[in-house]
Amino acid sequence: MAPAVPAAAAPANEPLLLRHDDRGIVTLTLNRPRHYNALSDALLGELQSQLDAIAGDPAIRVVIIAGAGPAFCAGHDLKEMRARPDQTYYRDLFQRCSRMMLTITQMPQPVIARTHGIATAAGCQLVATCDLAVAAPEARFATSGINVGLFCSTPAVALSRNVPEKRAFEMLMTGDFIDAETALRDGLVNRVVPAGELDKAVADLAHRIAAKSAVAVAAGKRLFYRQRDLGLGAAYDLAAETMACNMMAEDVGEGIDAFMQKRAPVWKGR
Repeated sequence: MAPAVPAAAAPANEPLLLRHDDRGIVTLTLNRPRHYNALSDALLGELQSQLDAIAGDPAIRVVIIAGAGPAFCAGHDLKEMRARPDQTYYRDLFQRCSRMMLTITQMPQPVIARTHGIATAAGCQLVATCDLAVAAPEARFATSGINVGLFCSTPAVALSRNVPEKRAFEMLMTGDFIDAETALRDGLVNRVVPAGELDKAVADLAHRIAAKSAVAVAAGKRLFYRQRDLGLGAAYDLAAETMACNMMAEDVGEGIDAFMQKRAPVWKGR
């Protein structure tokens, strides 16, 4: 995976979003380091375009979202928002951001957040929305809109689905930062690794997932999010149907045969 680009090394004419492809793993790097990778209108559009294209590409197995420079993502671009005090614009902005977050959960490929520095407001929402997250020890997380009189309503949706309710409510009401170890304890991130090992840890996780059957991974991700919002009986009904359909995939036959024959499976993706 390509390392984060230092802030001083990102000229103004560089793309807002960098893409790096490596053996079925795509790294998308938010590239507004001087603005702590705040989600401007243009950057949101670039992210949506790339995620839409990736979702339809079966050759891509895993996506990593990273940030260039000293931060992962500082949320929405407040200066840009303040320059357009129009409710119609704000409604469209937050709907587009929500669509981008939904795309992450609905696309077949798992998405990993590579988190360092700060992840605040919609940046914290992005970490919570990604299927997996790996953080450096100095990473800090906050839903800080409350500090400027704006409750982080859309970040609350993702945060409250990752972090226990009282912890999420405290973050939303105080705007206080939590550190990486607290984020790990509360379930916002999967693991915390030394900063010098962050790229390796993210890449290792991505490659372990990419080595699995794409059919099983896509079916599992879809089931995971759909069953979460159902009652227990309906969740089991959906899970049973998912397994029955999954059993008919060519990959399952190959996987079972390989297990019994004590060899590595050769996935067909069907």
